[in-house]
Amino acid sequence: MTEEDVQEIGPIDYLVLEWPDQQPSGEAIPHLIELVDRGIIRIIDLAFVAKAEDGTVTQIAIDELGGEFAVLDGASADLIGDDDIAEASSVLEPGTAAGIIVYENSWAAPFATALRRNGAQVVASGRIPVDALVEALDAAEA
Repeated sequence: MTEEDVQEIGPIDYLVLEWPDQQPSGEAIPHLIELVDRGIIRIIDLAFVAKAEDGTVTQIAIDELGGEFAVLDGASADLIGDDDIAEASSVLEPGTAAGIIVYENSWAAPFATALRRNGAQVVASGRIPVDALVEALDAAEA
């Protein structure tokens, strides 16, 4: 990847998604694929893990999940390493499974590219949880 290619990449985010009972259903997979197909995001890497009741963490191969997950087979770039999995697993409850996804916000690439070319840089970033937004809206209405 050239420096010019890097300059044209959108913001990169990651998510750690936890499922109780160690079994994701795959219900959200078609929505994820739609985001990719529409060019909104580009999956850079993903991994699935399970955290046993004793705290032991094991990686789950995508083909072990079956069903809806089959479409993701081959999407992993193996960039998520053991240290990343250990860090992500530290926030998981015992007896759960998790998906770790690293993705580019492709929709923002032209905007981000223009900002970088103009000398701008991100100095802070964050995310507001939906529950916090609803709580703030409810408080504002009261």
